[in-house]
Amino acid sequence: MHTVARLALGTALAGAAAVAYARWEAQSYTLRRATAAVLAPGQPPLRVLHLSDLHLVPGQSAKVAWVQSLRTLRPDAVVVTGDFLSHRDAIPHVLDALDPHFGVPGAFVLGSNDYYAPRPLNPAKYLRGPSQLEPRRQMLPWQDLVDGLTSNGWLDLGNARSTLMADGRVIDVRGVDDPHISRDRYDEVSGPYTDDADLTLGVTHAPYLRVIDAMAQDGAALILAGHTHGGQLRVPGVGALVTNCDLPRSKARGMSSHLGAALHVSAGLGTSPYAPVRFACRPEASLITLTAP
Repeated sequence: MHTVARLALGTALAGAAAVAYARWEAQSYTLRRATAAVLAPGQPPLRVLHLSDLHLVPGQSAKVAWVQSLRTLRPDAVVVTGDFLSHRDAIPHVLDALDPHFGVPGAFVLGSNDYYAPRPLNPAKYLRGPSQLEPRRQMLPWQDLVDGLTSNGWLDLGNARSTLMADGRVIDVRGVDDPHISRDRYDEVSGPYTDDADLTLGVTHAPYLRVIDAMAQDGAALILAGHTHGGQLRVPGVGALVTNCDLPRSKARGMSSHLGAALHVSAGLGTSPYAPVRFACRPEASLITLTAP
């Protein structure tokens, strides 16, 4: 075999192996643990289960079962930061996955993929900046999803603020609808957080700076977000190449500090059905333990 042919064959085999691994990794769910010292002195720890970007489609029984199994963690609260759906028939599967958690105080916001069905997209476009909504995308029955979640007692934080009671603690919480498709209206919920709350919490799907800056400046101790998929394809030693928003790449996944607030960005549990791969970025749920300083 000629040298050129051997190189071509080797390249093809390496590429096939990389794709096979990336597809396997996209189904290798993992639990990440994080801590944040955001409670008042003397308070006992509070545990929050942060879920994001499930991107469920019918037939993903392994993902549904794994999300159900997280109930054994016994969190004090559950927060989901959007993109539950990737198919119009996925709502029953979402509610099935979350059913064991509905006895726990919970809150959520929606993401763009809860409103619009996914379409094939050239991945290279993400390197040029955040993706744009395509007007031909099919609208999904998002209101049915909201009704299913709220009927089970969870708070809809789409451009709303409320009080969430968890483990006897008062959480002053506010959220916005998805900034990625310009549905955020932070001015409707802006203003200082309640002084006597045990925790001040901001929730958004896409962590655009205009939103998380405002939440931090209003006094949020903790901000939860998703959307980035942690970069989805990460380069070892470099990290995420994109965030699909204006968040710095260094904050694409995990806990960081942002204008004095603790910011936690989940890499999420799913992918678009048209790009079912991850590399060096396993799908995740996060158990965040909040503590006193």
